[in-house]
Amino acid sequence: MIVSASYRTDIPAFYGDWFLNRLDSGFCWVRNPYSDQMYRVSLLPDDVDGFVFWTKNAGPFLDGLRNVHRRGFPFVVQYSMTAYPRQLEFSVVDAARAVAHARQIADQYGPRVVVWRYDPILFTSLTEADDHRRSFEQLAAALEGAVDEVVISFAQIYQKTRRNLERAARHLGFTWIDPPDAHKRVLAADLAQVAAVRGIRLTVCSQNAYVPEGGSPARCIDAARLSDVAGRPIQASQKGNRPDCACALSRDIGAYNTCPHGCVYCYAVQDRALARNRRHQHDPAAESLGQPRLDSEAETVNYQET
Repeated sequence: MIVSASYRTDIPAFYGDWFLNRLDSGFCWVRNPYSDQMYRVSLLPDDVDGFVFWTKNAGPFLDGLRNVHRRGFPFVVQYSMTAYPRQLEFSVVDAARAVAHARQIADQYGPRVVVWRYDPILFTSLTEADDHRRSFEQLAAALEGAVDEVVISFAQIYQKTRRNLERAARHLGFTWIDPPDAHKRVLAADLAQVAAVRGIRLTVCSQNAYVPEGGSPARCIDAARLSDVAGRPIQASQKGNRPDCACALSRDIGAYNTCPHGCVYCYAVQDRALARNRRHQHDPAAESLGQPRLDSEAETVNYQET
C-alpha cells in the first residue's frame, strides 16, 4: 500500500515528530472524515510500498526524510510553492527557502523525488493572471534541474473556501474572482510553455478541462514515479479520490482542520483558529494525528468560529 502523508494537512511542516513516532510503532489510527469511524493503517515495511509527502515547508522534516530513507522506504515529496503574498498565505515559508529545500532533497535523493505544485491558482487583485505568469516563470527557473514535473490546479470554490476568502478579502483589502474557463485554459497553456523551456512537464490535478497541449492529467499518487525512486516495480491500481483524479490507490493518514498555515483558499481547514488550537493541543505520542494531550502541558487556544 502507498501511504499519503497527507493531502489533509502538512505533516512534514507540523507533525513530523508524530509521523516518526508512528513509524517506530508500526501503525497509526486514522479517522474517516465522512463516517467518523477509526481505522488502523499499518506502517510496517512489509505493508508499505512507499510514502507520498505533501508540504509547503519541508525544512522541519529534512532530518525526518533521512530517517525514512534509512529505514528503506521510497518516497516522493509533493512540494507546493506559489510565492503568494502574505494576505493569502499567512505563514507559509518564504519561496526562496522552499526552493532551497526542494533542491537539497533532489540532490540527496534523486531528481524524481520532488514534484513541484503550483496550486491552487487563485485569481485575486493581488494575484492576477500576469502575476501568476511572472511568479511561475521565476519559480520554474529556480527549480530547473531539481524537478521534472509541475502540478497545477485552479482553486475550487467550495462553501467553506468562499466563506474564508470573503472574510479575508474584507479584512485585508483585496478582491477575488473565479474567471471563465477560457481564461484558465489560456493561462494553463502559457504556464506549460514556460515549464517546458525549463525541462519541466506540466500536469493538471483533477481538472481535465484545463489540460493544455503538451500537458497531461496529474497522478499525484504515482506508482510509476515511486517505482523509479525505489528502483523496483510498485504495483497499485488507479483509484482517484474525485472526478478526473488519476491517482493510484493509497491510504491517507492525515486529519482535516489541523494545518495552521492559514492559506485563505484552503479546502482542508474550516477555520485557522480551529487548526491552530488542534495543533497546539496535539500529542506527538498519540496513535492518531490531531489527538490532544491529556496532561497539564496541553495548551488551549480560544476558538470561536466567525
